[in-house]
Amino acid sequence: MRTIRLIACAAALCAASGALAAGFTDPSVIDGEVAQFTGAAVGEPGGARLPVDRRLKLAQCAQQHDLEWYGKGRETIVVRCPVPGGWRIFVPLNTAADTSPMAQQRAVPAVARGEAVTIAVHGSGFTLSRQGEAMDGGAVGEWIRVRPAGTRADPIRARIIRPGVVGMDLP
Repeated sequence: MRTIRLIACAAALCAASGALAAGFTDPSVIDGEVAQFTGAAVGEPGGARLPVDRRLKLAQCAQQHDLEWYGKGRETIVVRCPVPGGWRIFVPLNTAADTSPMAQQRAVPAVARGEAVTIAVHGSGFTLSRQGEAMDGGAVGEWIRVRPAGTRADPIRARIIRPGVVGMDLP
């Protein structure tokens, strides 16, 4: 009977080491990245509502995770593995009374309506940029409408990267 238990324990250890060898992303790493991005720990106002589910088996990512705000009210963070065929997860935030210094800094408008901006388009191995005019105002991370300079074309949507610079990433 004791031999059977030892064999069962050995099998469980082999299965666990196989999962580690398969190269799964540690959810606590994602928790730390979200906390650093938002400036608040899990459960705190402005931080992740709950820790990332430990049952998730997300493939190991060859590049650094890409984090960005999701939604107009900034209630969620999207965490992506930016490789072809990579994964993405949505981390809901605890939005109750977000008065952290990071939240106040995010709320500061970075682009005003009518302001001249640089439009940058990033793709795999290249970046294109040109001048444009902001049709809306907003803070860093928000999506606004911009019109390329010198044209009467329909406005495009771009994310505010920093004051005076908007852009988008191509797949």
